[in-house]
Amino acid sequence: MGEDFQASKPIYMQIVDKITSEIVQGKRQPGDKLPSVREMAVQMGVNPNTVQRTYAELERLNIVETRRGQGTFVSDNKDLTEELGRNMQDEIIKSFIQKMEEIGVDRKQIVTLLQQYLGEGQ
Repeated sequence: MGEDFQASKPIYMQIVDKITSEIVQGKRQPGDKLPSVREMAVQMGVNPNTVQRTYAELERLNIVETRRGQGTFVSDNKDLTEELGRNMQDEIIKSFIQKMEEIGVDRKQIVTLLQQYLGEGQ
């Protein structure tokens, strides 16, 4: 199978983002077991070392926990999904504003354009 990865960002971080997004979307619930490193490597079409690094990063961020002999599980932290969602929203908004400003659109124009796009400015 395999994924299409961007050259501008490390593959392991792109997999971190994908798993985080799946948690926010509810595709992975607190307590769900993640595939083994080898299974995930096959699914993603990457080296198992890349997945190992992904899981280590997810654990460092307290998004998953590894249980010796059992596997890697989505953290049972109930506030995790909300916090991850807010962080993703912030990142997307910041990126959007930065890109708009790079092409010469000021913040007032951004608000106006968003209102028009969402149908509120009509």
